Amino acid sequence: MSMNKDQVKGALKDIGGKIQEEAGKLVGDTGQQVKGLKNQAKGKVQKGVGDLKEAISDVREAAKK
Repeated sequence: MSMNKDQVKGALKDIGGKIQEEAGKLVGDTGQQVKGLKNQAKGKVQKGVGDLKEAISDVREAAKK
């Protein structure tokens, strides 16, 4: 199964947010931790949109058969 651009971008945002959160923890910067958590949430939402688009596409393909 291939991933659409929203799934990929969302997953990358989530990973980047996790890295940002952990970096904030390491240096004691709560602002960076919060930004990291926000980016993770944004990434999860974007990936969810991509998942929904993929499901709709699958349903359309199945309906054609």
